[in-house]
Amino acid sequence: MNITALFVTAFLVGLSGALMPGPLLTVTIAESARRGFKAGPLIVLGHAVLELALIIALLAGLSFYLKKPVVTNVISLVGGAFLIFIGLNMIRDVIKGRISLEKSDNNTGKGVNMHPVVAGFLVSLSNPFWSVWWATIGLTYLTLALKSGAAGVASFFTGHIMADLLWYSCIAAAIAGGRRFLKQQAYQFIIVLCGVFLTGLGGYFISTVV
Repeated sequence: MNITALFVTAFLVGLSGALMPGPLLTVTIAESARRGFKAGPLIVLGHAVLELALIIALLAGLSFYLKKPVVTNVISLVGGAFLIFIGLNMIRDVIKGRISLEKSDNNTGKGVNMHPVVAGFLVSLSNPFWSVWWATIGLTYLTLALKSGAAGVASFFTGHIMADLLWYSCIAAAIAGGRRFLKQQAYQFIIVLCGVFLTGLGGYFISTVV
């Protein structure tokens, strides 16, 4: 597979994954409503830093350990607990009046209570499906990319991340642009909905182990 084909297919496969609802999408929606458009690209930046680190680790031999059931079980337990923590914090902050449209630009509500780059990194890491994807589909792509050397790996990584950046930036723009038309109750409902989703997803991850 040549460099161009690697980029295009990596972009399409990455986009298909990004389009699926998950914790990263939920946090992007919540943080874009709170912080504005910049939250989307910043969250993707954190996600990209993690994936770049993982690619380096996979090339160094981490793939052997990622396929072990005990590793995926630990990721599910710790990741599930982290998502529940974030979700409950979102719900609690709405109930206690810490989140409002007037406060959103200054981020005085606690919510995720971390920089979007850090949120993108940790939320991705907490999702066991993310590690499974990289241990299977991602590793397969990486093997193909290695046949073209460093340029092939770079092409694969760039195509993959560009898909995430495009989709989550569009989501952030839509949510941030709607803030001027968004009423306080609707905004708080969105945050609660995101919190409930993350809490439920975290519980699901834990239930796959216990």
